[in-house]
Amino acid sequence: MRTSKPAPATARVERADETVRRAETALLASVDRLGHLEKLDPLITGMRRLVHALPLGRSRDVLHGRPLGHPLHPILVQIPTGSWLSAAVLDAVPGGGRHARLLVGLGVVSALPAALAGWVDWAEQHEEQGRVGLVHALANGAAIGLYTASWVARGRRRPVLGRALGLAGLGALGLGGALGGHLAYRQAAGANKAEPVSHVMDPGWQTLGRMEEFPVGEAVRRLVGEVALLVVREAGGHINVLADRCSHDSGPLSQGTLADGCVTCPWHGSVFRLSDGWNVRGPATSPQPSFETRTADDGTVEVRAPQAH
Repeated sequence: MRTSKPAPATARVERADETVRRAETALLASVDRLGHLEKLDPLITGMRRLVHALPLGRSRDVLHGRPLGHPLHPILVQIPTGSWLSAAVLDAVPGGGRHARLLVGLGVVSALPAALAGWVDWAEQHEEQGRVGLVHALANGAAIGLYTASWVARGRRRPVLGRALGLAGLGALGLGGALGGHLAYRQAAGANKAEPVSHVMDPGWQTLGRMEEFPVGEAVRRLVGEVALLVVREAGGHINVLADRCSHDSGPLSQGTLADGCVTCPWHGSVFRLSDGWNVRGPATSPQPSFETRTADDGTVEVRAPQAH
C-alpha cells in the first residue's frame, strides 16, 4: 500500500509553522534563562544597596505608586516612549527634524523620573525578577544615552547622525519594553499577589478555630481550605484576620512584626493595618484582603471572605 505524501504547498506551510514554533520557543527560553543567570547577583546586590541608600523619605512610597494603588513606573514610561516614537515619525517627514529634536529632548527629561521609579520598584523584587529587571533597566538606560546623544547631534546640525542614534535608541527601548512585559506578565512583578485570595475561598462562614487557640497579641497562621490567613486576637477579644501572603511579593505576614495595630512584612517591610488590611507603607501598593469574623457562644471563631455577602 502506498502512503500519500503531503502536497508541496502543505509541506511548505508545515515547515514554516515548525520554524516559527522553534523560534518562539527559543526566544522565550532565552529570556527565562536570563532569570536564572546568577552571575548577575553580585552587581544586583551592590545596586540594591545604592537604591536603598537613596534619601527618598516618604517619596519612596509615591515612587512605588502606593497612592495610586498600583505601580507608578508603567505610567511614567508612557511619556518618553510616546515622545521618542513620535520623533521617529517626524524624522520620516520632510521638515520634521526641528520638532523631532524637541520630542527627543522631552523623552530624555521625562525618562529620568520613570527610571527612578523603576529602580525603586526593582530593589524590592525577588532574584529572578531582579536579574531580568537589571537587563531591562540597562536596555532602557542605553536608550536614554542614545537619545541624549541624538539630541546633541541634532543640535550640532548633524541630522543624519541624530536620526541614526535615535533609531538605535528606539531599538534599545523596544528590547527594554519587551523585558518589561516579561517582568510584568510572566514574572508578575508589580502585580497584587493577594488579589485572588477572596475569590478562591469558599463562600459563607468557615470555621477558623476556638478562641483559646489565638493568644492575645500574637500572630497565628491558619489555613481555611487553600487560603492561608493571619489571625491576631486583640485584648478585648476581637479577632483580626488578613490574607497571610503579602500583596507585594507573597511574603508570610504571620512571620512579621506586630506593632501599633499593624503588621510588617518580614520580606520587604510593607506595613498593613490589622483592622482592615490597609497598606500604611510600601512597597506594597495594594491592601491585604481583610476577612469578617464572628464568635459563637461556644467560643468557635468563624471567618468569611469579603465578597461573601
